[in-house]
Amino acid sequence: MKLLFDFFPVLLFFIAYKADGIYTATAVAIAATIVQLGVYWYKFRRFETMHLVTLALLVVFGSATLLLHDETFIKWKPTVVNWLFAMAFFGSHLVGKEPLIQRIMASSLVLPTTVWQRLNVGWTLFFVAMGAINLIVVYNFDTDTWVNFKLFGNFGLTIVFIIGQSFFIARYVRNDGTINGEH
Repeated sequence: MKLLFDFFPVLLFFIAYKADGIYTATAVAIAATIVQLGVYWYKFRRFETMHLVTLALLVVFGSATLLLHDETFIKWKPTVVNWLFAMAFFGSHLVGKEPLIQRIMASSLVLPTTVWQRLNVGWTLFFVAMGAINLIVVYNFDTDTWVNFKLFGNFGLTIVFIIGQSFFIARYVRNDGTINGEH
């Protein structure tokens, strides 16, 4: 459900693009992300860093797109977001004891330290790849293709990555709930 909530502004961006083009879609994405943050605040009385970073970058890149009438800016936003998250995951071992993925998921999972480290590297590489793939689509395909990729490609690749991560994690969890390789 959280994944769908996070993709809500992207879905509205897609619908607005199909109805009235990239500039309307950009304005709708900014508004939808503000609403998303409002709903999240109302429900949990806090913000997630990911939502705040996304909004800040969306406002910067979206405003540049609208003011300069140049869609390149909004197309770069996913790459910048992904690469910032990659840097956060990569640099997380420098701040604190646990990698970022462990801080995010430790309340749900108990895994050996080496597995947390491998998962963190996996997420780092995933975000780097997603940013690079976005640029490949931006510079080699038309805007229609990029918008379709933004919704279906990003969502699909994220789901595939999460499923792959689940299989990786499952190798370390035994049926009795204990961790393979630890006592």
